[in-house]
Amino acid sequence: MGCAPSKPVDLVGEVNLYHFELHRVAGKGAFGKVRVVEHKRSKKLYALKYIDKQQCIKQKAVANIIQERRLLEEVDHPFLVNLRYAFQDDNNCFFVLDLMLGGDLRYHINTKGNFPENVVRFWTAELASGLVYLHSKGIMHRDIKPDNILLDEKGHAALTDFNIAIHYSRSRMHTSVAGSMAYMAPEVVDPQRRGYSWQVDWWSLGVSAFELLWHKRPFDGNSAEKMRDSIINHPIKKPSHRHGAVSSECTSAIWGLLERDPIRRLGCRTGTSSMDEFHSHSWFTSINWEKLEAKQLDPPFVPSQDRANFDVSYELDEFIMAEKPLTHHKRKANPEKMKPEMRQLEDDFTVYDFERTTRRSYYPLNQPITAAHSHTVNTDPILALPSQTNTYVQTSTFGGHSRSSSPLEQQAGQARVSSSSRRYSSSR
Repeated sequence: MGCAPSKPVDLVGEVNLYHFELHRVAGKGAFGKVRVVEHKRSKKLYALKYIDKQQCIKQKAVANIIQERRLLEEVDHPFLVNLRYAFQDDNNCFFVLDLMLGGDLRYHINTKGNFPENVVRFWTAELASGLVYLHSKGIMHRDIKPDNILLDEKGHAALTDFNIAIHYSRSRMHTSVAGSMAYMAPEVVDPQRRGYSWQVDWWSLGVSAFELLWHKRPFDGNSAEKMRDSIINHPIKKPSHRHGAVSSECTSAIWGLLERDPIRRLGCRTGTSSMDEFHSHSWFTSINWEKLEAKQLDPPFVPSQDRANFDVSYELDEFIMAEKPLTHHKRKANPEKMKPEMRQLEDDFTVYDFERTTRRSYYPLNQPITAAHSHTVNTDPILALPSQTNTYVQTSTFGGHSRSSSPLEQQAGQARVSSSSRRYSSSR
């Protein structure tokens, strides 16, 4: 597919789109799409996420895309969707990621409804392992929800979409309202803005597990204010048996994740993000953790092998309705003078090749992994742009304090979200 190059492709040179065969479209984001690709030299299949540069600039998301690119270079874990290559052409920025053919959990909730307790326990354990790894890197995801949890063809779960993930401060609290409203922790939506940190990811995992078990979310609200009030004040009620019966051990774990006091929340009680509480919890006693983290356990739910585990309308959009279908293009030898935002993408969305490049961190506090100068940032908003539907980001970052920050994070702090993205989904 695409335009054939006029001369043989150099498959051992710097990675570019010519190194991949383009296959079917598998997803669509705010201003980019995902499709299956095959690496011509290795014959391995990957997911290619491509971002339209002009749309990125129009939505003031340049800093976010660069920050996501840099965060992905830092991480590599069995239960994360990892970056394998990154590059760009004149029109797009490309992320080549682990291919997850099992679809996202939102798709499976919509098609299947609720899941048995043993399935949810398995996925919760895998995702907990991925979260502890992320937090060990000083990263909080901030947008954990079924839409951002993908399955591989065997049924193993992995966390994806780092568009609003950030390095959190180990000494000060964050106050930006970022994420998807129904999955936000009480300390995120707190109108007094007392601040939050990595503990919010465990709450979001709890909401996701609740939804998987009972095909509904624990908090209702058809407006921001009602949803906020529900998250902060309403008691969490166990759904009736018609939604699926679960054990008391299961309820204990889910309610532990949905503890409103972050210090007492499951996964947070030791003061650091830790698997110890999951290892010792009665709901997880049947799990062989060593085999789980080596992906040696058979998942209790296996996605369909006979059909696509995603909305096939994405392909129609690409091949029938798209104004600029993705094709291979040779880069301009002498590009015309660039606007500052395009120049920033050109300079900072750097090439990455996991076979040749050692993973590193661009974050200045993560010494001695990589060196960088520290800067002082004011209290302007940090991040952001929606990565999927129902993702909301409001202004403000750290509560009245300065911190060490990279220039990129300072610029990302000036990003804004359009009002059209500020949507909320009530519980089913």
